[in-house]
Amino acid sequence: MEWRKCYLDVILVPLGFLICMGYHVWLWNKVRTQPLSTVIGTNARGRRFWVAAMMKDNEKKNILAVQTLRNTIMGCTLMATTSILLCTGLAAVLSSTYSIKKPLNDTVYGAHGEFMMALKYVSLLLILLFSFMCHSLAIRFINQVNFLVNCPPEPTNGIVTPEYVSELLERGFTLNTVGNRLFYAALPLLLWIFGPVLVFLCFVTMVPVLYNLDIVLMAEKKVWGKGNENEKGIVNIGNDHACESV
Repeated sequence: MEWRKCYLDVILVPLGFLICMGYHVWLWNKVRTQPLSTVIGTNARGRRFWVAAMMKDNEKKNILAVQTLRNTIMGCTLMATTSILLCTGLAAVLSSTYSIKKPLNDTVYGAHGEFMMALKYVSLLLILLFSFMCHSLAIRFINQVNFLVNCPPEPTNGIVTPEYVSELLERGFTLNTVGNRLFYAALPLLLWIFGPVLVFLCFVTMVPVLYNLDIVLMAEKKVWGKGNENEKGIVNIGNDHACESV
């Protein structure tokens, strides 16, 4: 009887996680092999050029650099604050005796035992805590960049170079991206309270949405357009040769 109650949770929830993890493994490989076809790789290259430009002409662009980094820190702070507030709310729910911890058995599919409900809330709490930690580390790295980007140029073989500052900035943005993805993964886990079917549907819906946000579709269109132009050129050359032979 216990297996009949929780077989949907055992099948659908891990399957949804595998679909989401498989997409992110594919995206990671895409960023490493074809970075300019992804938004993450394209933005990373642009940030490297931006750091080099800010440090090269720092006397005129120092205020612009500080304001840009400050806006990024504000975004990370907002996400970190939201994550820790949700963690606090979940901790309050777990320590309370409200009936929200026990959804109606007639309207929710899946298991409703004490262990399964504790697993749902603890999983959601851990995801949000990891998201908070990633955003906090991102703020740390971007704060370091905020100081180093305004350093005066060092003599030859200096330590604080544009490459070093770019590397710190990329670490900060990478942690920010990981924190955001963990925060997105908290939504299906929140729906897990109401049953495993919603978890699976949310993961399946999230993957195509993230694909449209992560892949540079214009690059694919340009490649397709170049292929069509080459085909048209070959056809025109063939027609010219045919006319000359006639």
